Amino acid sequence: MPPPGFDVLLEIDVQGARQVRERDVDALLVFVTAPSPDEQAARLRHRGDTDAHVQRRLEEARRENAAAEQLGAVTVVNDQLDRAVDEILSLINRARAEQRRG
Repeated sequence: MPPPGFDVLLEIDVQGARQVRERDVDALLVFVTAPSPDEQAARLRHRGDTDAHVQRRLEEARRENAAAEQLGAVTVVNDQLDRAVDEILSLINRARAEQRRG
């Protein structure tokens, strides 16, 4: 747990999120996802990934989505960067307020 008054932001996979959840059941877990599998595939192809890699990544994304849901993560759809960032900041601010009340 971070010292009082400090936040810790980790960019981790679902396995890392499980470890965080085991240590802190009240941790805010945010799962950022593409708007759709088709959009995710298009983004991967745009950056030069092979079709085989795109298919593996889409399968992995389905498993990650299910695992994130089981962990109680809040899902944020990365459809527009500014909107997604605002949503994440709002979640963090809400969690801070709840912690102060708690």
